[in-house]
Amino acid sequence: MMLRSVIRRAATKGSSPSLFGKSLQSSSRVAASSPSLLTGSDTGTLLHRGTHAHSFHNLAFSGNSGFSRLSSSGSSTLQRWVKPFSSESGDTVEAVVPHMGESITDGTLANFLKKPGERVEADEAIAQIETDKVTIDIASPASGVIQEFLVKEGDTVEPGTKVAIISKSEAVSHDAPSQKVAETSEPKPSPPAEDKPKPKVESAPVADKPKAPSSPPPPKQSAKEPQLPPKERERRVPMTRLRKRVATRLKDSQNTFALLTTFNEVDMTNLMKLRSQYKDAFYEKHGVKLGLMSGFIKAAVSALQHQPVVNAVIDGDDIIYRDYVDISIAVGTSKGLVVPVIRGADKMNFAEIEKTINSLAKKANEGTISIDEMAGGSFTVSNGGVYGSLISTPIINPPQSAILGMHSIVSRPMVVGGSVVPRPMMYVALTYDHRLIDGREAVYFLRRVKDVVEDPQRLLLDI
Repeated sequence: MMLRSVIRRAATKGSSPSLFGKSLQSSSRVAASSPSLLTGSDTGTLLHRGTHAHSFHNLAFSGNSGFSRLSSSGSSTLQRWVKPFSSESGDTVEAVVPHMGESITDGTLANFLKKPGERVEADEAIAQIETDKVTIDIASPASGVIQEFLVKEGDTVEPGTKVAIISKSEAVSHDAPSQKVAETSEPKPSPPAEDKPKPKVESAPVADKPKAPSSPPPPKQSAKEPQLPPKERERRVPMTRLRKRVATRLKDSQNTFALLTTFNEVDMTNLMKLRSQYKDAFYEKHGVKLGLMSGFIKAAVSALQHQPVVNAVIDGDDIIYRDYVDISIAVGTSKGLVVPVIRGADKMNFAEIEKTINSLAKKANEGTISIDEMAGGSFTVSNGGVYGSLISTPIINPPQSAILGMHSIVSRPMVVGGSVVPRPMMYVALTYDHRLIDGREAVYFLRRVKDVVEDPQRLLLDI
């Protein structure tokens, strides 16, 4: 109603610089400085994002006001105002750092997978972020051409940090710089006004002040002196965030826990015979190979159920007993050690355990494992035997209280039934927190693992 009354007044007065023309001119200047998107429709309607559409049909302005009648085809003057806004607001998108998990606040931009000027598709990875636990990809939000990267490799970034600007159309990306250059070239007369006050600031006694700070440089140089001088055939490489995290956690484990390791040896004859006898039928039915790891996982679950304190953890002055069994498996990758978790291992059969192990190991080696797949865990099994380790003392993975170490299988002479015969033997080790677990429980735990592996039929009879 207000708009119609203003139009009637403007039409009755007939003045060339009409009040409505001035108000519309001022509103157009405000719209020009606004980042909102303006478009002109074929019906002469002016649309503003987030507002209602107002029709300007049958509006007429005098020739001196600089406005022409808006017909159904739209005004040429309106088109000149709208064109710059559509190119600036809708033709570029920004790729940002995604949410990296509740326990991760930042990461290091490891490397770019694309270069400026290259075309990318929607959801295609353009960069990788290395965190304390996993490597996360930054995906392009839309298809287009990468204009520029806003960060550098090695920079620390947080969720929401802008990483790259992507142009949806290659043509617009070339027009945008020309407009920016034209805009920056126009306000050249303003710098001379700024140059005049600068000499006044320089004429102030600023030259005397640098004499005082001239003394601090020596301490800065002295701080760099303790660095080791470079030597021949040496190179300094910064530690990755994953390696830093592993180093910190393992050292904290060593400083916090009262670590003690007990050993035993296992005759692998029956478990290896079971695998060789049913491996083909097992693969045909379940689509996964039957390995030795699932046998040790089942043995560890049985031992944890017999010795619940090994599955517990100290929390302040309390002991937390877990009525579930989530077993972590240590996986060594080219980027460092990761420990994915087999959740609900006490409710899984051999096939489910093997499928979960294969899936987690594949993701860990490909760097696609998620934070949730590595969170938690009540007990860890580490198989150093895949690398040929004969015996070792594994370190507890906090906040757990024990870890089982598997090793390589070696044929050794053993006394069986009064005769010396060759047997495939494996040393097993259990490192435990002696503050919580006594030697008695630790030895009983390892003996239970030994009994189940040497005689897998115990699992069927639950004895």
